[in-house]
Amino acid sequence: MPHRIRGTGIRATRLPKSQRVLLIVDFITSLDFPGADQLAGPALAAARATAGLKQRLREQGVTAVYANDNYGVWQSDFHSLVSTCLGLEGEPSEIARLLYPQADDLTILKPRHSAFYASPLELLLAEMDTRELVVCGLATDMCVQMTAADAFLREYKIWVPADCTAAQGEGAKEAALAYMAKVLKCDVRPSTDPAAGT
Repeated sequence: MPHRIRGTGIRATRLPKSQRVLLIVDFITSLDFPGADQLAGPALAAARATAGLKQRLREQGVTAVYANDNYGVWQSDFHSLVSTCLGLEGEPSEIARLLYPQADDLTILKPRHSAFYASPLELLLAEMDTRELVVCGLATDMCVQMTAADAFLREYKIWVPADCTAAQGEGAKEAALAYMAKVLKCDVRPSTDPAAGT
């Protein structure tokens, strides 16, 4: 039952129990770094696929957790990042609209590539009794792969839907997916495959 934190008006609520969690990594981005022009189109396509998957998983009771880079701005918060991206033109705004967080979605900021490193993610997942992760996001060969590696070390079952990630080149994406499938034992079948993630 929610309880009020004295003197603040803030209500603490219990986290939902969710054996499976959809982990959305770094989709909220201004795409203003070197090589972003190569990533923008594939990132938008991946965001569209992720939005569809999110809706389907939501109907199954799966909780979504956004794990987004803080871009070195330690005073930032996730919803400010969303607002900033919504105010931009092109792909950053389109992606933010597609994946705009719902009221019951959970959000964290991360300081480095892996969503687990120096973030509250591990504690959050433990509180939710999570054992399976569906990892979507940017970029396949960087933050997604490093998050999957840390999830593998923690013995989570991992699904990285190939169509829900993007990289700065198809070769880099395919190599990362192959590594995650072979070494990290991830299911990398696309979100459209009915047998994927089972």
